[in-house]
Amino acid sequence: MKILIVDDEELIRTVIREYAELEGYKVFEASDGTEAVSMCKTENYDLIIMDIMMPKLDGYQAVKEIHKDKNIPILMLSARGEEYDKLLGFDLGIDDYVQKPFSPKELIARVKAILKRVNKVNKKIIVGELVIDDDAREVSIAETGVVLTLKEYELLKYLVENKNIAVSREQLLTNIWGYDFYGDDRTVDTHIKTLRSKIGKYKDSIITLRGVGYKFEYKE
Repeated sequence: MKILIVDDEELIRTVIREYAELEGYKVFEASDGTEAVSMCKTENYDLIIMDIMMPKLDGYQAVKEIHKDKNIPILMLSARGEEYDKLLGFDLGIDDYVQKPFSPKELIARVKAILKRVNKVNKKIIVGELVIDDDAREVSIAETGVVLTLKEYELLKYLVENKNIAVSREQLLTNIWGYDFYGDDRTVDTHIKTLRSKIGKYKDSIITLRGVGYKFEYKE
């Protein structure tokens, strides 16, 4: 997932970048509001961390401009803690507000909470760089689309929704093909084989459990 950090202080951008990258986020930086607005016109971001007090264009104005075209979740930073600043930010549609100085770990925890809430609404299942968009019925890995048949899509979704849990072939047949399906276990095995061939580095995440079934294994 892609995060844009907007702050005129390079040290703050660097600290946030380091913590965000440790969590697997792809990080971009802008040193002022004008640069951030320009970047948002040519690129899509999953979340923006936006400082308020910046030269050229402050955070409030940048949020207004960005939200004219895109509905991107925004976490706002400020060295000031006045209630007015917070209320103005929320009136502009920001998702959270953090006062400087801040704990980088807490900041990243808030980022995770925002993304989890947003993705739940949008019905997205995200595991690392693997994204299952259930509204669009699309799968992507590192932002590259993956073409799957309907059964492959449903199979992957079921395994990922139950990640790190062993599921039997019977469970998969029942939940993916239905109670009235007259096929056998080989149907599951064949689809698993073709699914693995399409999901790149995540093929090894589908573990075969001999005599049981399969498990999508992924450690956060």
